[in-house]
Amino acid sequence: MNEDQRSLLLSSSSRFPPPQGVKLSYGTAGFRADASILQSTVYRVGILAALRAVKTQSVIGLMITASHNKISDNGIKVADPSGGMLSQDWEPFADTLANACDPQQLVQLITEFVENEKITLNGAKSVEILLARDTRPSGESLLEAAKQGISSIIGAVALDMGILTTPTLHWMVRARNKGAKASEMDYFEQLSSSFRCLVDLIPSGSNTRNEADKLVVDGANGVGGEKLEILKKMLTGLVIDVRNSGKEGGVLNDGVGADYVQKEKVAPSGFGSQDVGIRCCSLDGDADRLVYFIVPSTSSIKIELVDGDKILSLFAVFIKEQLSILNKKRDVNVNDDYQCCLGIVQTAYANGASTDYLKQLGLEVIFTPTGVKYLHEKAAQYDIGIYFEANGHGTILFSEKFLCWLEAKNTEFSDVAKGSEPHKAAMRLLAVTKLINPAVGDALSGMLLVEAILQHMGWSIEKWNELYHDLPSRQLKVKVVDRTAVVTANAETVVAKPPGIQEAINAETAKYPRGRCFIRPSGTEDVIRVYAEASTENAADSLASSVAKLVHQKLGSGTS
Repeated sequence: MNEDQRSLLLSSSSRFPPPQGVKLSYGTAGFRADASILQSTVYRVGILAALRAVKTQSVIGLMITASHNKISDNGIKVADPSGGMLSQDWEPFADTLANACDPQQLVQLITEFVENEKITLNGAKSVEILLARDTRPSGESLLEAAKQGISSIIGAVALDMGILTTPTLHWMVRARNKGAKASEMDYFEQLSSSFRCLVDLIPSGSNTRNEADKLVVDGANGVGGEKLEILKKMLTGLVIDVRNSGKEGGVLNDGVGADYVQKEKVAPSGFGSQDVGIRCCSLDGDADRLVYFIVPSTSSIKIELVDGDKILSLFAVFIKEQLSILNKKRDVNVNDDYQCCLGIVQTAYANGASTDYLKQLGLEVIFTPTGVKYLHEKAAQYDIGIYFEANGHGTILFSEKFLCWLEAKNTEFSDVAKGSEPHKAAMRLLAVTKLINPAVGDALSGMLLVEAILQHMGWSIEKWNELYHDLPSRQLKVKVVDRTAVVTANAETVVAKPPGIQEAINAETAKYPRGRCFIRPSGTEDVIRVYAEASTENAADSLASSVAKLVHQKLGSGTS
């Protein structure tokens, strides 16, 4: 590192002293904490993003958000050149950078890292970092701190994209690196045009929806509601009523949003008896999660939740149907030598009824450890990989090989079988590849795909919800002295260590019809998490309780 670069880092970092007595770590959600202690961390992640851009010679993204957390929190995460999450290889560096105690240690860490990574910091070629934030009041000053971090690396340029949903920024980074149009309006245009294409391809007789039929959306008083107000004006074939857009004076994520609805299973603020029988959905604070719900009765705020598992099942049914139509034997001379590999990716927390349903469809279901990065990585190994967590975060990935094949197929059909059912199936799948956000879970694009598929199938939300009935489940936490004593295998479904626990869990589980139970150590606190599922609520509660006691006996109790 030359002296100019060193001096620039020393002088700028002295303006952002780290908070005392706080240790932060970079997880799936990036760094997240109370906004009042994040200035130094955000500044330093600005440096990291600039280094990542120089290393990859690509556009990198920085998103300032705390998603579904309360309004006083904030956070920052990096979007890699693919539009996906920061490479796991760089996460340890993010941790050490954030926790460096003074400018000298910070510069020493950076010096060693750039040498090891063979990053040349001479500013010979400029690199760009796209910055965005959600609607939190703390976002503006944190964005300035990120800019300062970026500009402390010679040749790095910060481009402020303004207030965006998290998935929009990820989409922009991906598009920029592919040389495609990448403004927010380009994103809206792509969503609206691909949605229109799917609606135009609905089979005659399927779409029985009348004009008065609408979708009511809870915007979590966040950026998603604000942006949906713009997007809905560009849509044809869908009437949307946005509530909790943030303009009504409501507080971000306070009694609203996908996280609240999914966990509490009650209607969000602003919803009630007037919504009985109407299709409703909730976005989360930065619009990367989506859940649907039904208000079944005027006498209660309890809802019927249509969660990420059901969204996954809906997408899987539709994709499988289109592939089947595409692969039907035809008289026309079309090359059929390609076998598409479709994979469904879940974690052990997916409801067992959803897994059974997907397997009954003849689909390959694979499990990964908990965490979006594991799901995304596994889904990318298939021609078409679909993943969703029950919390409503997920997407569909298409391999480059499959996309090339599909484009070629569409061209072939245009020549020899224009307007045929296989041609329409190819066009539908192409529209899905443009509508869904391959970079990251995206509530807006996911919502539009759900709506297009429901219209295609001619299904009400009630019909969709009846694909299968969730098994009752129960989750508990058991305080232990040392959570690392538990080591799991097979995507966290089996205990490998200590010996004897898995056999005891199996014996308990066997007592209950449709019983399933697993334990795993928490990633953040000294507790063991217990998940139990059975045919009745009482049975699920009893199984969870008995396994929790077993864990307590084998591993000892932690202090309260």
